[in-house]
Amino acid sequence: MALTPSTMLPLGTSAPEFALPDTDGQTVRLSDFKDAPALVVAFICNHCPYVKHIRESLRDVAKELQSKGVAVVGISSNDVTSHPDDAPEKMRVEKDSVGYTFPYLYDETQEVAKAYKAACTPDFYVFDRSHSLVYRGQFDDSRPGNDIPMTGKDLKAAVEAVLSGQPVPADQKPSIGCNIKWKPGNEPEYFNT
Repeated sequence: MALTPSTMLPLGTSAPEFALPDTDGQTVRLSDFKDAPALVVAFICNHCPYVKHIRESLRDVAKELQSKGVAVVGISSNDVTSHPDDAPEKMRVEKDSVGYTFPYLYDETQEVAKAYKAACTPDFYVFDRSHSLVYRGQFDDSRPGNDIPMTGKDLKAAVEAVLSGQPVPADQKPSIGCNIKWKPGNEPEYFNT
């Protein structure tokens, strides 16, 4: 496992398009969320200890945000040849067992991860109503083994700012986690081994 930080995509970037299958085989598109006051895109996977560490808290925070009309989507971009625990059929099991209420999408070509410059799992992005990037980075300061409670405070603060029409805090910390498991030869230029 390579400890990898977010790339910190430039604020103001327009949300890159996607059309990806969810765990039920339905295609979910960026345009499906055009009426949401905010959109959270989370690059996650099943096997990563950093995602496992926050998954119940992520589930709870996502439910809270969805109750306010916020759209939330999870995307797994890992190579399932090298990491079969992240395969779509196992994503379905993970979604059901954790209780995720958001679509969990599979990015088989890894092109969506590259478009977002996603680097790690978990990696979070918040877009405003016009799908302009206002936050990228960590869920909160909690990490496996550091005994800091999981609250999702960084992610929630960004979304709450969007919902209330306030500026999103400029102090944004990169997420830290496992690197996205790129297919051999498909590693993006920003990937550092």
